[in-house]
Amino acid sequence: MENAPEPIYSDTSIVVVQKPSGWLAIPDRYDPNAPVVLNALEKEFGRLFVVHRLDKDTSGLLVYARTAEAHRTLSEQFASRSVEKRYLAIVRGVPEEDEWVCDKPLLADADRFHHTVIDAKKGKPAFSRFVVRERYRDYSLVEVLPETGRTHQIRVHAAATGYPILADPLYGDGKPLLLSHLKRGWKGDVFEEKPLMGRTALHAEWIRFIHPGSGQTEEFSAPLPKDFSATVSQLRKLAHQNPVSS
Repeated sequence: MENAPEPIYSDTSIVVVQKPSGWLAIPDRYDPNAPVVLNALEKEFGRLFVVHRLDKDTSGLLVYARTAEAHRTLSEQFASRSVEKRYLAIVRGVPEEDEWVCDKPLLADADRFHHTVIDAKKGKPAFSRFVVRERYRDYSLVEVLPETGRTHQIRVHAAATGYPILADPLYGDGKPLLLSHLKRGWKGDVFEEKPLMGRTALHAEWIRFIHPGSGQTEEFSAPLPKDFSATVSQLRKLAHQNPVSS
């Protein structure tokens, strides 16, 4: 787990924070011992209103409202799908196509493990666009542009289209990425090796919305956390040594 969440912008209406992996956006009855971004921020900013969420493993941008009016305005933007968001994911597999979409309807909390499942009859509309940013050997860096914000949407849609997110324990194989698995002739202690990526490889990179106070368009971006950037760097290096065939 990384350091505490880092506020990157605040004013009288909103707080924008970079959430580390391992932190919950709000308290969760299923994981009562995990650190919570909302609790940490309220010590500094006072009462905050939850506008949207990120999964515990997901790193990146979160926006909280500081007033009831700001919360109402932002919530309306999310509900009307006028908020633009971009995520980065490392997926297993190397897509031939440069872009694809998934619009399968989703039903959350479908079983005792709280999975989200594809359900054509009971599911809510969901739409995700995927764009390949880089291809490696056996993996790819993918940009995800979700138009809806269903629970676990990106993770379910990625898996449904044949490219599960690396190390996703619910919708992928959950296996961490180890350098020893990538690099031929790796010499090291297998008992002391730490994963390059040991959590769901998903990062909320960018967001754009209308500021609830000024009415101006605002956008924010969050750099990749260390585990994500180190994994991408290593995959690039190995892909350069062993190019992906076209």
